[in-house]
Amino acid sequence: MVPPNKLPMNDPQPERSPWNAFPDVIIHAPELTVKKHEVYAQAKAGDSDAAFQLVRDTISSAAVKKVIELAAKRSPLLASAHAFEKTGVNAIPEALADELGERTGFPVDGSIVQINVVGHTGASGFSRLARQALFDGDVVAGADYLLVDDFIGQGGTLANLRGYIESKGGNVIGATVLTGKDFSARLALTNEQLAALRAKHGNLEDWWKARFGHGFDRLTQSEARYLERTKDADTIRDRLAEAE
Repeated sequence: MVPPNKLPMNDPQPERSPWNAFPDVIIHAPELTVKKHEVYAQAKAGDSDAAFQLVRDTISSAAVKKVIELAAKRSPLLASAHAFEKTGVNAIPEALADELGERTGFPVDGSIVQINVVGHTGASGFSRLARQALFDGDVVAGADYLLVDDFIGQGGTLANLRGYIESKGGNVIGATVLTGKDFSARLALTNEQLAALRAKHGNLEDWWKARFGHGFDRLTQSEARYLERTKDADTIRDRLAEAE
């Protein structure tokens, strides 16, 4: 087992907000439809033209309607996650935000950026937990925001982007992604999943707070489920250390 004090505790920690019945993420297209598209790799690597082609070929009119209904006559700023990949800056979130802006009339915010490289594409669950996205940039206090990303897995990037915006006075009303699995759409942690995680690994929560800056109650539903299915707390600490 790797002792807790062997993990760096002085790294910047992501912001997380209480869930407060946060709505499920709106997904536009099946994962294979997006990832098997002929220009997906180029779009992921930063080709803007490829990203716009991918988005226009896979965006869902029904999902756009859900976004408009979620806004409920508000005009939220569309904040996309500008993720750094090994091959370049992922162009898909910004392209999706721009296309949504065209279809909804909502303004696109380009001032918030991811400031670290996490390499989540194809990464394991523990790698995603260990290497979390951090953000910086101007937030309009009091303004409504809707988060935009290309993919939702465990949902940590969206949770951290939401937390950053709300820590600066913004109000995040929801999120939409181009693709992801249906069971990942629920970001808000259920009371039942939180209770199950604490029943199995409750002795780890203080360590988790010191390492990540928040308790189990601010994990996403998928993150909590992933941890709860892990054998014991020592395994969690070891796997996180390996993923650093």
